[in-house]
Order: sequence, then C-alpha cells, then structure tokens
Amino acid sequence: MATSDVETVTQLVLHERQGRDRRWWDQMRAQYWPDATVHLSWFEGGAYENVDLSEAMNANGSVSTHRLSPLVVHVIGDRAIAELPTVIEAPITINDVDVVLMSSLRIQYRALRRDSEWRLLRLDTIYERDHLVVTTPGESVHVDAAELAPFRKPYRLLAWFLAARGYAVLDDLLGDDRPDEVAAFYERERRWLNES
Repeated sequence: MATSDVETVTQLVLHERQGRDRRWWDQMRAQYWPDATVHLSWFEGGAYENVDLSEAMNANGSVSTHRLSPLVVHVIGDRAIAELPTVIEAPITINDVDVVLMSSLRIQYRALRRDSEWRLLRLDTIYERDHLVVTTPGESVHVDAAELAPFRKPYRLLAWFLAARGYAVLDDLLGDDRPDEVAAFYERERRWLNES
C-alpha cells in the first residue's frame, strides 16, 4: 500500500520529536534537510546545530519530554505544513521542592519534497502558557514575581528557568499574547504552502 504524503509528513514530525525525547540524535537529525532552520525559546539557527546543542543541553542535565496532541498536516504539491500541539514537561527542583515545569505551545513545521523525498525544512514555535506542578501532595513552591517580570507571559516560567541555567532566551517569540503577530505568521505559512 502506498503511503500518502500526509502520512509521510506525519511520520517525519513524530520521528523528529521521538528522536528528541529518546535522545536518539541521529534519528532527530535525519528528519531535516541540511538547510533546515529551527526557531524556539533558546535557539534560532540551523536544525543540525540545534540537534547538537540539544544533545549538549541534555548532557548538562536539562531533561524534558514532549507530550504530543494530534497534528494537522496540509499538503499542496511538494510543500507541507504541520501543526503539532505540544506540552513540554521538565522535572526540576525549586528551593528543594520537586516540580514539573509544563509549557504549552504549538510547533509548526514546514516540510519539503525534493527529488521524491520528504524532509523537514523549518520548525517554529508559538507559545501559549506555562505553569508549575508540585509533584508531592502538600508541598508548595514560591517563585518571586520580580524574577518573572522580565519575561513574557506565554513562556515566562520556561524563560526564567532557562535563563537561570545560563541560556539566552529570545524575547521576540511568537506567543498568544501577541495575536496580530501570530495571525501574520499563519498567513505567511499559508502563502509559502501555496507557492508550490
């Protein structure tokens, strides 16, 4: 049975995320074209470099997993876009209290077929909200509001955590607090898709 383009792009996305979460870096890298780009909270640049830095981040103790919702794929000719609702879960400790940092976002992929082969060309993120969940009933955690103030609401806890670990966090990320920018992004994606 022939695999449809939608199924092929779906599997690219799922293999990319599985590679990231299982630390199968070669699998993650193999889903991208060499000229692919990635734009997320702590990184903007080439996809292969992102894989290398993700591996280094993991080796330094920053461990997270991605809880995925069903994705939606649109294909026109040799181009596709796919949107993947996601929750990043990062177990961390704050003032000796174990918590899970949960960041809700949408990951938007571009995929491109070249010489009959599909691979990912771009990854963008649109941040929605984040929160902390204490893992032991009865315990509580306090984060000083002044420490969070420099960061935008859709990803303020994620940005605060990453900044505390020495990562520069971008301030121009797409987020639901800036709906006009998000709408313009979706329009650009639709135009790119229809250029096929």
